[in-house]
Amino acid sequence: MAADGAERPVEVDTAAVARLIGEPARAAMLDALLAGRALAAGELARIAGVSPATASEHLSRLREGGLIEVVAQGRHRYHRLASPDVGHALEALALISPPRPVRTLRQSRANRALASGRTCYDHLAGRIGVAVHDTLVERDAIRAGGDGYLLTDPGADLLAGLGVDVAGARGARRSFARPCLDFTERRTHLAGALGAAICDRFLSQGWLVRRGTGQRGLRVTDGGRRVLADSLGIPAERYAAPAE
Repeated sequence: MAADGAERPVEVDTAAVARLIGEPARAAMLDALLAGRALAAGELARIAGVSPATASEHLSRLREGGLIEVVAQGRHRYHRLASPDVGHALEALALISPPRPVRTLRQSRANRALASGRTCYDHLAGRIGVAVHDTLVERDAIRAGGDGYLLTDPGADLLAGLGVDVAGARGARRSFARPCLDFTERRTHLAGALGAAICDRFLSQGWLVRRGTGQRGLRVTDGGRRVLADSLGIPAERYAAPAE
């Protein structure tokens, strides 16, 4: 019995979620939304390679299953993941999923770019994400504690110097800072409200830019390389795409 007197279910229906994710078109849509952006139904139909009518049916099932939600802007409707927990679950599935066969040079280049830098829902992943995490640990900017990491005073000063909204991250109703296992690097990057605030700052300043609509891949700009090197001491070779 929970503290509020309501009985909580002990058993959960994982098969129901698995059926939703297991359909290829829906999986493609969820992967696109894992970039952390809200997308229109037409964009998701194109990404999944299905007709608008079929996309609408898939999106309806994902909404009913609690995996996505709809946000309205004027007369337009956009779809996004329902919560960070959905993003975490999808990223965790990637850790145990077999790789897709690479048959073209374009696929090879896309994979290398994704391994270099991408978003994991709303925080940085890939070599860039791991490098930022490792640097914060090495500098004692974050240290183990609480429900993941605690931000030290020097760490708060370092991130404030970059313009990261630390106060907003502290006030968020979610985990503040926690480790997240990176599925390409098999090492930890930084998730939680603080990880999201860092990612948002890098994107808003144009230090990182998205490679395309509905894509998770990120590209480091010249300004981003300077910030990473001068402010965080991260040289380009730590996040460059792996050699073919």
